[in-house]
Amino acid sequence: MTTIYLMRHGQTLFNVQKRIQGWSDSPLTEVGIEQAKQAGNYLRKLGLTFNSLYCSTAERASDTLELVTGRTVYKRLKGLKEMNFGAYEGQQEYLHPPRTVRRETGNYYEKFGGETDRAVQERLLKTMTAIAQAEAGNTVLAVSHAGALSQFLLALGLEEKLTFFPSNCCVLEFHYETDQFDLVRFIDTLEEKIINL
Repeated sequence: MTTIYLMRHGQTLFNVQKRIQGWSDSPLTEVGIEQAKQAGNYLRKLGLTFNSLYCSTAERASDTLELVTGRTVYKRLKGLKEMNFGAYEGQQEYLHPPRTVRRETGNYYEKFGGETDRAVQERLLKTMTAIAQAEAGNTVLAVSHAGALSQFLLALGLEEKLTFFPSNCCVLEFHYETDQFDLVRFIDTLEEKIINL
C-alpha cells in the first residue's frame, strides 16, 4: 500500500488580493510562510515522515514543500499544477463563473484558453496514479493546489466528500492499493484537527 498526503500550498499574494491564480504564480505571503512552518510542525507532531516528496512546478508549491519538510530534494511535476484559467489568470476572483464548493465549471475556461474540468481531472488522476505506482509501499507528501485537490476528488467519484473548500496547507490522506485510491482523512494543519473519512 502507498500512502499519499496531498497538500495545498500556503497563502499567497494573489490569495490576499483575491486574484485568480492557476498556472500564473505569486509568492507566499509572510502568513503563508508561517502557515507552511506550522503545518510542518503539526505533521511532525503526528509522527509523519515521508520517503519521497513531490510538488507542482509552481513556486508557491515548492516553497511550501521546502518550509514544511526542511528538505530541498524533491520532484516537481507539471501534472500537479493548478487548473489553467486562460485569460482569467491574474484577474479578480469575482469574475469566476458561479461555482459550488466542488468548484465545477465544465468547459467554461476552455473558450478563454484554459482547461476543462475533465482535462484537469484526467491530468491529476494520471499523475497521482503514476506517483502511487512508482512509490509502492512508501509514504509520500505532494504539494498542489485547491482546485487540483477538488478536481482529483471529482476524478475519483468522491464528490460527496467535497463539503469544504480546501484551505491553505490542508492535507488529504489517501491510501492506494490494487489500482484504487481511498480517501482516509482530512488534516487541517492550521487548526490541528483531523477528520476521519
